[in-house]
Amino acid sequence: MSGRASRREKEERPEWKALPPQQIEDLLKMSAEELQLALTEVLGCRNHQTCMKEAVLLDYYTRGFWWVKEANFTPGQASFTMDVLHMLLDNIREKQMGLVDNLMELAKALSAACQHSTSEEDVNSLLDSNEAAAFICYIRDSLIQKYRLYECLLNTSKEELLAGIEDTIEMFSFQDALIPLEEGLVQEETLHC
Repeated sequence: MSGRASRREKEERPEWKALPPQQIEDLLKMSAEELQLALTEVLGCRNHQTCMKEAVLLDYYTRGFWWVKEANFTPGQASFTMDVLHMLLDNIREKQMGLVDNLMELAKALSAACQHSTSEEDVNSLLDSNEAAAFICYIRDSLIQKYRLYECLLNTSKEELLAGIEDTIEMFSFQDALIPLEEGLVQEETLHC
């Protein structure tokens, strides 16, 4: 394979464009709390404590980056992984892509990252087969199993969610709740026998 083809393959691999490589390296050195705080700034999640959508997105990216860190991925692998996680969410939110189509996009991204060159001088791929398998398991557990929830969260407006809530609240008297049931009372006659 020529050097030109190798460069083209590398250019086709997604990288997390939200952060430069040095910042990704810095994030890989952070504790969980520091990482979440840093990603809060990067993602602009200013209302994550009161907005469910922001909280879920912050959690999604923080857990993804923490998984990358625990997997001992390089900064390049981390960038690729975070970009794929972003692409999958973007496919749900922007393209309203179904699960099967989104899995096909994941397969394309992993294919580009796992291609092996036949050239002696260029034998490195972004992910080896074990890393790719671990990444697929992570995607299965973090996104695929909750796909419908992400679709609902990302594609339903706040107004639609609020409009579906009924205003009826049933009240009951607290004292009514303390009156014992007649069946639970012991008859006086049975006690004196």
